[in-house]
Amino acid sequence: MNLFKADLHIHTVLSPCGDLEMSPGAIVRIAASKGIDILGITDHNSTKHGMLTSKLAKEKGIFVLCGAEVTTKEEVHCLSFFETPDALETFQQYLDKHLSFVKNDPKVFGYQVVVDEDEQILEFEERLLISALDQSIDQVAAEVRSLNGLFIPAHINRPRFGLLSQLGFVPKGLNPDAFEISNGVTPQAMKSKYPVMANSAFITSSDAHFPDAIGGAFSMFKIEKRSFSEIYKALHNIDNRSVWPANQAKA
Repeated sequence: MNLFKADLHIHTVLSPCGDLEMSPGAIVRIAASKGIDILGITDHNSTKHGMLTSKLAKEKGIFVLCGAEVTTKEEVHCLSFFETPDALETFQQYLDKHLSFVKNDPKVFGYQVVVDEDEQILEFEERLLISALDQSIDQVAAEVRSLNGLFIPAHINRPRFGLLSQLGFVPKGLNPDAFEISNGVTPQAMKSKYPVMANSAFITSSDAHFPDAIGGAFSMFKIEKRSFSEIYKALHNIDNRSVWPANQAKA
């Protein structure tokens, strides 16, 4: 078994709150310099930079989980990841269909751009990507599961846009693959307060919107190799695979 350093919550220039220096190429270079082995690309309600980042990351020996940070109609942020390009594209179509149309104002929220590997702009996204979908958290989770994806409620303990701040509880039958918590919050404390989480996996991530933040919080995966299936096993404690927040002793 091997240990891998993972930051599974990274925003690119496509997110309106993402710094314009957060191109896929720049993210990969910085991640490599910080010894990160696994990246999660999670722009707000868009998957469009996942595959490019994955391509560039392979050249640096970094594995990328491609997905998005979805905003449900309850305004809960949830990470979603997919194994195949087809699943990723199908989920993008789902996002396009259900994202509420609010026009982005770059002067207020920042630009939302899709770039190529040379950092040339290919597309300006006109919809404000931080808007909510017209889908509930249960509906989003069901869509992710139908595509054999990973579903992880993001920063659940934060006072805004977290599962607990928005709902105050974990919906019955949600059964996420893991919960993301902030540095300084322990899985043990969460399990004690919310018994429904007793058998759940927990991760920490940077939620980086700026270059310096990449790797500021991360998780450790004990897996055989870097792959979607191995990460799934670690999140579900299968075959001696495991994951834990890096600021915590191994559970």
